[in-house]
Amino acid sequence: MDNGQAWWWLGVHGGAGVSTLEQAVPGGRDAGRAWPAAGGSQPVVLVARSGANGLRAAQNAAQQWASGMVSGVDLLGLVVVADAPGKRPKALRDLVLLVSGAVPRLWEIPWSEPWRLGEPPLAHLPKECAPLAHDLTRLTRPA
Repeated sequence: MDNGQAWWWLGVHGGAGVSTLEQAVPGGRDAGRAWPAAGGSQPVVLVARSGANGLRAAQNAAQQWASGMVSGVDLLGLVVVADAPGKRPKALRDLVLLVSGAVPRLWEIPWSEPWRLGEPPLAHLPKECAPLAHDLTRLTRPA
């Protein structure tokens, strides 16, 4: 972990939203869709879109971590980034609930049309980013 970085964002699939979160919630760095190499306890936040494929990829990553296949990782939680505007279908709400049971924490970021249109994340920050930033800062603060 370098000086300006407190945690890794691990996108569990392409298009998860890591590059946007890097700008919206400074402090983390893109892990490049792979678990960071062991070397102490690396704080990691999984990132997935809220579609079925994204949530299944998050479930798979959470299972890898829980099974002990991944060493040297302190899994902080999962960020689910909305894949569409509006209310999520029941099947996907249920899947989020199921997957969130396998990780220490869940944060949900709603749909942002300005983000979709390529506007800077900090210019149109959903209010849900504030508790995410606060939690991650608190969780990665040196003891």
